[in-house]
Amino acid sequence: MTKFTRRVFLKRSGAIAVSSAAAIAGFNSVINDYDDLEVVEKHIPIKDLGNGFEGFNIVQLSDFHFLPLTRPYLVKKAINLTNQLKPDLVVLTGDYIWHELDAIYELTALLAGLSPRFGIHAILGNHDHWLNGLVISSELKKIGIDVLINEIRLITLGRDCLQVIGIDDGWSGKPDLMRSLGNVNGNIPGILLWHEPDLADQVPQDGRVAIQLSGHTHGGQVRIPGKGALILPYLGIKYDCGLYRFKSMYLYTNRGIGIIYVPFRFNCRPEITSIILSGT
Repeated sequence: MTKFTRRVFLKRSGAIAVSSAAAIAGFNSVINDYDDLEVVEKHIPIKDLGNGFEGFNIVQLSDFHFLPLTRPYLVKKAINLTNQLKPDLVVLTGDYIWHELDAIYELTALLAGLSPRFGIHAILGNHDHWLNGLVISSELKKIGIDVLINEIRLITLGRDCLQVIGIDDGWSGKPDLMRSLGNVNGNIPGILLWHEPDLADQVPQDGRVAIQLSGHTHGGQVRIPGKGALILPYLGIKYDCGLYRFKSMYLYTNRGIGIIYVPFRFNCRPEITSIILSGT
């Protein structure tokens, strides 16, 4: 079995991108969804949700992969659309830049324009660790974004509470799910942020996690009607996009804002997800 490392991943993905470039160039002149942002709204029932959180709006943004292919205008558009949704909370689920570490400085200047009611919580993705997770975390924190690495935050509304659990990247970071869940109050609904969606299979179905929010896959970027994604990454194959139901939790995989390798999306628009909470 091939060991999935950054080098193997980039080599295989690069080869696929080169071999596909000619075909994509032809399609590109016909239809390309890469900057056609879609707002997806999902209403998710949560057991034991306090009345104060009824209708609570969590907006998820993921996988900006800022520069050179994901341009500033698209991020600005995403931020404007997000603010129009009047989010209570914004969560960022990893992979902020793609090619050059310096891109984080321009991206954070744009992300500073987000204005949710209860702030922004974020986690890191595999590309963040491959470039420099410490630098990326530091720059996000400078603009007031709370970066969670195996940590929990409590949001309170009167007597009601909600827990946000952020786990380090499961491919290239140092995730510690069980230690983090050990600090979770089982009587308070938990929202788990974890970059790779297939890691949902590791989450105990004991009620401590109500929703897992992930990204990583980009939805495949190219989805053939009736067939699905052509290419999917490690740890993003089983649950590649959309909403899934487990025994005691939901998983939502966001298609991401950005793109990598080729400036092309087909049948797979970039996505802003609005998660509306309700009691069961």
